[in-house]
Amino acid sequence: MTNLPNLITTMRFFLIPAFVVMFFSSVENSLMYSTLIFAIAGVTDVIDGYIARTYNMVTKLGIVLDPLADKLMQLTVLICFTIKDYIPMWVIVVIGIKEVLMIFGGIFLYYFGDKTVIPANKFGKIATISFYVAIFIVATNISSILSLVLISLTVVLTIIAFINYFMDFTQAHKDLKK
Repeated sequence: MTNLPNLITTMRFFLIPAFVVMFFSSVENSLMYSTLIFAIAGVTDVIDGYIARTYNMVTKLGIVLDPLADKLMQLTVLICFTIKDYIPMWVIVVIGIKEVLMIFGGIFLYYFGDKTVIPANKFGKIATISFYVAIFIVATNISSILSLVLISLTVVLTIIAFINYFMDFTQAHKDLKK
């Protein structure tokens, strides 16, 4: 079902290649412009979620597409920032593994589990907010120590979120077998 929140979510998919093009462009301040594109993706994520919940426009498609758009954008940002050595490789390994497992776990439950969807939880949302703040701090180069602390905090929060999602996935998988 197409509605405004789903259209906004779909727009976020187009922001991913826009981010990459700007990030690697020779335009002066390309890092800040690409970070702005990333921020726009974050703001539209909040907006589409707010509209969907407030106006009862939540759909199964939106529940699937919304986190997929977030995960793809986050992975893209991680890859780009790692390529340019703004963040260490271990960050993308930990967060990347979590995000890829989340994508495949979500696909498994949706297609092989009677369209079961595990919605975002507070731990995942906190980890996402932390990720956005950390990327902003890294991009603005305010402090390398603060950047490392925030990136490390984001990794810890991501691990906590993953454990929580894994428990939800395990419960949903058990429920399917019944």
